[in-house]
Amino acid sequence: MDVTTGFFYLFSVVLLYAAFRVVTSPNPVHAVLHLMLAFSQAAGIWLLLKAEFLAIVLVMVYLGAVMVLFLFVVMMLDIRIDQLRKNFWKNFPLAAVIFAIVAFEMGVVLIGGFSAIDAPKAIPAVMDAAGNVVPYSNVKALGTMLYTEYLFPVQVAAVILLVAMIAAIALTLRQRKDSKAIDASLQVRVRAADRLQLVKVEASKPPAPLVPPAADAEEKKV
Repeated sequence: MDVTTGFFYLFSVVLLYAAFRVVTSPNPVHAVLHLMLAFSQAAGIWLLLKAEFLAIVLVMVYLGAVMVLFLFVVMMLDIRIDQLRKNFWKNFPLAAVIFAIVAFEMGVVLIGGFSAIDAPKAIPAVMDAAGNVVPYSNVKALGTMLYTEYLFPVQVAAVILLVAMIAAIALTLRQRKDSKAIDASLQVRVRAADRLQLVKVEASKPPAPLVPPAADAEEKKV
């Protein structure tokens, strides 16, 4: 077994473990962290397949931006785990059947679909117009194409992602009942009359009779 095969098995084992923990972790924050680990291992497998651009996009876009946004959203949602797990065993048989079907289809594709496909080979060099050998980089070629011919679609996709990020934050930014924050505008508009309010309360029992000071002194002498 060569080094490439060893790294493939290492990335695959960690990827399967992380994917399993995504769906079995009771804490949603831990599930998102395991999903980020799964994306990083998938990027390593893309590198072994000599698809550097896809690996970089997976790390920068999904792992560096989308999953961090998911983590923030999950932390702001304040999900009640006990309420979500009430109907777990009720829906477990249907989930098990769907899982078995998906696992069978993936097994058929992985066992029989890629048996006759050779390993991808990177292009070491290409010839320019003058006939000189120049090194070839698919990352550079894709980057040049994206930011020259497809610059407008890239900018549109960036704007869509920005709008989605703002919408996710706006949907989760709600008034929480357990928050102790005070509106600053209310503090500015406060008046002295609003700070103290005098309330007349009726006495629960009649007051004691007042004794004049002279009569009080005479009673003490007696």
